[in-house]
Amino acid sequence: MEKQRFAQTSIAFTVIILFLMMAASSMITGNSTMIESSEAPTSARQGSLDVDCSGYKFEDLFDYNYAAFDINIGEDWATGQMSAVAFVNGSNSAIVRENLDELFDGTPGGNNSWMSTDEREAVRAIGPECIADMDTRIGMREGLPHRGGVDWNDLEFVKDGISLDEVNLVPSNHDEERDCQDLLASSDCKEVPVTITDDLQIHMFTKEDETHNVRFDQLPNSGASNFTLALNVTNMSNAGLVLTFPQLQGLRLVNSSIQDDNAESTAMPLPEPQYLPDGRLRVIQEVSYAANEYPILRNLFLDFTTMAPETNEIPEWTADAPVDGTVIPFSAETRDVVEGEITELWATDDSGWAIDCVFANQEWVGQWTTGLDEEGSLFLDGPDDVAPDAQIQVECSVVDPFGASSIETRNWTFAQPFTSEATISESGDALEFTVTPTGVVSEISISAHAHQTATMGEMRMATVAGEASMLALPLDGLAPGPVMIMGHAESNGMLDYAFMLDFNLEKASAPPVIELEVNLDGTNATWDASYLKFTLQGKVLDPDGEGVEMALSLCGYSTNDFVRSGVVWEIDVNIVSCSSQNPPVTIYDITLIATDDSGTIATMQVQVPDPYASTEEPVNDEDEVTVEEGLPAVSLLATLSVALLGAAVVNNRKKQ
Repeated sequence: MEKQRFAQTSIAFTVIILFLMMAASSMITGNSTMIESSEAPTSARQGSLDVDCSGYKFEDLFDYNYAAFDINIGEDWATGQMSAVAFVNGSNSAIVRENLDELFDGTPGGNNSWMSTDEREAVRAIGPECIADMDTRIGMREGLPHRGGVDWNDLEFVKDGISLDEVNLVPSNHDEERDCQDLLASSDCKEVPVTITDDLQIHMFTKEDETHNVRFDQLPNSGASNFTLALNVTNMSNAGLVLTFPQLQGLRLVNSSIQDDNAESTAMPLPEPQYLPDGRLRVIQEVSYAANEYPILRNLFLDFTTMAPETNEIPEWTADAPVDGTVIPFSAETRDVVEGEITELWATDDSGWAIDCVFANQEWVGQWTTGLDEEGSLFLDGPDDVAPDAQIQVECSVVDPFGASSIETRNWTFAQPFTSEATISESGDALEFTVTPTGVVSEISISAHAHQTATMGEMRMATVAGEASMLALPLDGLAPGPVMIMGHAESNGMLDYAFMLDFNLEKASAPPVIELEVNLDGTNATWDASYLKFTLQGKVLDPDGEGVEMALSLCGYSTNDFVRSGVVWEIDVNIVSCSSQNPPVTIYDITLIATDDSGTIATMQVQVPDPYASTEEPVNDEDEVTVEEGLPAVSLLATLSVALLGAAVVNNRKKQ
């Protein structure tokens, strides 16, 4: 009966692997806690998108190693965004694949001990609708702390906001991969044995262009009064939960408790509250539930309030904070002006702190905003068309989550210390970086270099005062293609300014350089005993350090059959391709072609005299190099019958 029930719910319930939190429990009225639902419904219809996944829990079917859940409650206190990732490793991943395959029993390719890409796509397609039926196992209740006996305001999923993805459920190019054997499989279907132990991940997140994927009934007071958040964590073997609340002055976690079967428990560590630099409260909870603890019903309760604590320290500036009158540099392109690892040293408070700034000019109010973001970086946001010489003054205080403010304020000026432009030098070997001070500080020390993702040019430094100054930044060692300018500016009374500037400039590709070895007798070629072929040798290199492909053209045919060792090349040139020329060839005109990775081409013309055409004045070997850019690569030498054409050449020479 059990297997038959799973077959009836085949596709619909496979996506329960996506949530470790979507387990067995739902919150009900009048009970002291959340109750466990141990029986799964059988109302889902196989092959239909109208599914019912309520009451199912992940732990009934699957083992996992760790899961991480991140829930952000929206500013409206009615919607939210939940992201989740489940990590399934080693032998557990084989169990997951086997259980998934069994759930497809009765469908094409299902329950055949192979996990296919068709089954994977079915999981993705049906997933959001299935998840929308599940319980989040989270509820809230406004009022005094609650441990039961109330109607919980349950968080629920929003189908249209859910996106799903997975990593490595069906590993690409696996050693044991094969084409799907089922006759109804898609043309590109691949499958792997369910016994493979490659690690896999399952992800859920908010769909692009959607604002939320969970919702609940808005709290009457939008979190501004006491409320309790309850979570059922039964059977969640190893997971991390992060809850982030909207910015609300005074919001704090005042109490928490864990209950096993309605009795207080110490089975898990208590939650860790922290305040983000932007003022939001975040609660981090590690969840564990050993297999031998089942069927204990485990619930977590978190009590919140906005009432001020009985004692509260006033936040203070530290000696690392910028002093009055400091210039804080910014650019019109980048509004994150100081990184969080620097600002975190500016102030101190037992409960966390943020920065609150007031603009000195009333015209800036509403146009500009500043403060600390979630990562603690100081930002300045405003119009895109800010004047280069704009100076934006602010008066800033340190504030804590409960409204306490530092006694001392700091007055700072946001400004662009310089404007700049750049061009490629006429010779193409440097960036000409011109810096013009804006006058906000008297003197600026600038160091800069040409920059690419993996490489950087040689650093150049200059001190700039009233007039514009140009730094020539070498391009040596950089690859052809886009190049930016990276640097650092310092001045007394100004915070250090690290900049990365993109002027949409590209380093041009220099052509390869071809060299040809010359014999002691002044000739270029070394003939073999049959005089049917000769050998050329030389070197080829690219000034930009790119790879170079070589080709050779003779009598309308071409080849790339070079022997290469570093920059040294060698090629045997067979002359049978010239035997049908009329009049007979007396000088072999050869074209050597070198093409670098950027498509820039260099050619060399080489003349090799026919040793049997020596009745006339000797012709000196000559070579000429030309450069082209963007030409296509030379095709391979057409295959000829060397034996027949060679014999014809030898016979012809004997007659002579």
